[in-house]
Amino acid sequence: MLKDYIETKACREGLATVAYFAERCCLSSGYFGELVRVETSQTAKELIASRLLSHAKQLLDNLSLSIRQVSQSLGFDYPQHFVRFIKGHTGQTPRQYRSAS
Repeated sequence: MLKDYIETKACREGLATVAYFAERCCLSSGYFGELVRVETSQTAKELIASRLLSHAKQLLDNLSLSIRQVSQSLGFDYPQHFVRFIKGHTGQTPRQYRSAS
């Protein structure tokens, strides 16, 4: 469900949230988060960020897409937030990540 959201819905509906997936499963956010943590040893927020980062890296490898386009396709409202997200998780800006790849 998360993979589908990131690949097809994020560009229209925005960033994936724990509340969104909890609601789709008819669970409270807290209970959903606890289930995810027990099953994956990650919080739901960490799991979403991890999958988002993985998809972002794949998109950044496609040099025909601008960083703005990658940002928008993942549901970020502003490219600066995407840059901050990538830098916070990789230590590199998207442009630096592309140069290193």
